[in-house]
Amino acid sequence: MTPRGGFISFEGIDGSGKSTQARLLAAHLEARGHAVVLTREPGGSPGAEEIRKLVLEGPPDRWSAETEILLFTAARRDHLERTIRPALAAGKLVICDRFADSTRMYQGLRGAGLRRMVDALHDLMIAQEPDLTLLIDMDPAIGLARALARQGGEERFESFGQSMQERMRAGFLDLAHSAPARIRVVDGARAQDRVAADVAAIVMAHLAGTDAA
Repeated sequence: MTPRGGFISFEGIDGSGKSTQARLLAAHLEARGHAVVLTREPGGSPGAEEIRKLVLEGPPDRWSAETEILLFTAARRDHLERTIRPALAAGKLVICDRFADSTRMYQGLRGAGLRRMVDALHDLMIAQEPDLTLLIDMDPAIGLARALARQGGEERFESFGQSMQERMRAGFLDLAHSAPARIRVVDGARAQDRVAADVAAIVMAHLAGTDAA
């Protein structure tokens, strides 16, 4: 049987610490006997990882927002088919570093009508949401400085600048307001262990069916 709420995603602006929190949650759940698949987007399957290189590397104008929507949707479909759904069917917990909410923000907010395009493609090709989403909230200036300091070669979106990060943060918070049963906001501007403790408490209550949702 698939665990209750077995599909959990992390969202947030660049440098918010969500990837670290996803890893810490996976370790927390594994230590308590859960079978966990920790994955990421874009990526998470061989084909999707190839697309990741295309969209996260290179200059900001490498792709139009419309082309990015198609690339991210293709990567997500492959990830869903080859990683997420098989893991859920096997009764495992899936923890995903980003999912469709990121495309709604990073591409959907960059031009008139793009959010409708994102949603239409999602409904047609993905048609699945996480059971629970942890939105790690962070001041855009601090998050961007953290992200740029990594110098990992995947800073294409960070190179759009702080104004974009500010729009993304506002968009994520609006999304959380519109979907309170799924998205829980966690203050990321604290010590790593305090954030992790809050995340673990939210997730354990969710899996036990004792959360407000």
